[in-house]
Amino acid sequence: MASGILRLRLAGLARRISLPLSEKWRQVYGSKLTHFAEDKDQWGILQWFSVSGYTAMMLGVGLEYALAEDVSTNENNVDMDDSSANISDGSLRTIDPGEVISNVHTARWRVFTNKGQELFSEGKLDEAEKYFLSALDEAKKGFGVLDPHVASACHNLAELYRMKRMFAKAEPLYLQAIELLELSLGPEDVRVGFALHNLGGFYLLQRQLEQARTCYERALKIKRRILGLNHPDYANTMFHLGEVLRLQGNVGDAEVLIRDSIRILEEGRLGQSQLTIRRMGHLAKMLLESNQLQEAENLQRKILHVLEVTKGWDSLNTVAAAEQLAITVQALGNLNEAQELLERCLQVRQDLLQKNDIQVGATMLNLAKVVMLKASRHRSLNASEAMLELNNAKELLNDAIRIAGVEMQFGEKADDGLVHNIPGKEEEKGHVALLTMMQSLNALGKIEITILELHQAIEKDSGDDISKAEEAVRQCISIVKKPGIPEQILKAVPIRKEYLSCLQHLTGLLSRSSIKRDKLVKQELQQLNKEIRQIEAELGQKQKRHFS
Repeated sequence: MASGILRLRLAGLARRISLPLSEKWRQVYGSKLTHFAEDKDQWGILQWFSVSGYTAMMLGVGLEYALAEDVSTNENNVDMDDSSANISDGSLRTIDPGEVISNVHTARWRVFTNKGQELFSEGKLDEAEKYFLSALDEAKKGFGVLDPHVASACHNLAELYRMKRMFAKAEPLYLQAIELLELSLGPEDVRVGFALHNLGGFYLLQRQLEQARTCYERALKIKRRILGLNHPDYANTMFHLGEVLRLQGNVGDAEVLIRDSIRILEEGRLGQSQLTIRRMGHLAKMLLESNQLQEAENLQRKILHVLEVTKGWDSLNTVAAAEQLAITVQALGNLNEAQELLERCLQVRQDLLQKNDIQVGATMLNLAKVVMLKASRHRSLNASEAMLELNNAKELLNDAIRIAGVEMQFGEKADDGLVHNIPGKEEEKGHVALLTMMQSLNALGKIEITILELHQAIEKDSGDDISKAEEAVRQCISIVKKPGIPEQILKAVPIRKEYLSCLQHLTGLLSRSSIKRDKLVKQELQQLNKEIRQIEAELGQKQKRHFS
């Protein structure tokens, strides 16, 4: 029964959206409208919906974007690495200044709300929950069950349950908050738009994409009418609607929305804000995924220029942007510029970080890949130069493997003899270390084969000893079976893809004519091919679920 009520409520939200999805987004949301006249009391009431940040982390990109509403336009306070989630503070001004309600219950509501916020910010969610439940009860008693203060209390509690991943408890509270706001303030009030945006973020977090799109579409329509086409909060909802469309496979419309959201921020003199930089980074990633390499390069150059001006080269954010640009220009064939950028990135990382930091190892891996490509170009023209470059790449890869090995301490015994779990950022570092280790070993195997082939071309009779290449690739395959690696890391798509690549590489090595006739090798090849098919099917299913 409860789930049926929730579906009816969401269907009601969808019916109030009058604009069809098939229209061009720029026409739908770009029409000129009269801007809402600014009113101090109107903006004062917005304070009760504040930031609640979800983050999406991507290896090597350093990109984050908030899914929940941020009504502040002071983007300078947004930190590139800030993944904290704040909740609304419960402060609310009534529409009529003469209707101020003050009694013992409203006083308790304020105390409980403040205490709940304090505990929430400290990460004490169980204790905060008790205070938010009490605040909701006092709000109903003090203001009345249909008052917007009750909506605020519902929203606070919903955000807390979202943080605890108790989604079944959070959803009805989000819906109740919206319903109360619509009853007391009207369905087109801007605060309804903010609440819808946050509900959209809640659904997007769970990949309930149709529900998220419904919420974001209506929130965008409300914000367009009240805030105007050039407001950062209008751009915020536009960006997240674009992200929903991207996940649904509608990349073209998603790109239009995200581009427009960035344009609004730039025209509002927020072009150098960290929020705008993050969103440009996200757009660049989309362009790369759709093979629009030249456009991605132009955008990445713009990002790097802004960061050079605002942060300088003593910032890891600038280094990350330069490294992303290097990877793109490498894909476009400009290997010399890619190498120059990566060499500078490596030097800065070594200056700013510890010598065994995994970021240093990852940059060494990227630089080695560029040097390998240069060696491949020189192979037919100048074998000795190609050999020199391969040896340089080999040295970089060995250093990357050594550094990754230091960071890969999953499930190993500490000084006290016990096996400890690796939480949070340490686990993320371990994830990057494992991927760096696997890619470096796989690349090392390819270098060994290339060196062997160069020797064969020069000496004509140097044999076909693939043992060094085989050793590197087998180590890449065996590394994932190391005890203690968390299951969620082993199942991560980048790890599974690299494991698949290693299996295919080993299959190619064993299939070389000089050894493939061995009976044991034939049996191993059968097992490898079977595992390859299984992983390919697994990755195919994951991709289907991603867009379903």
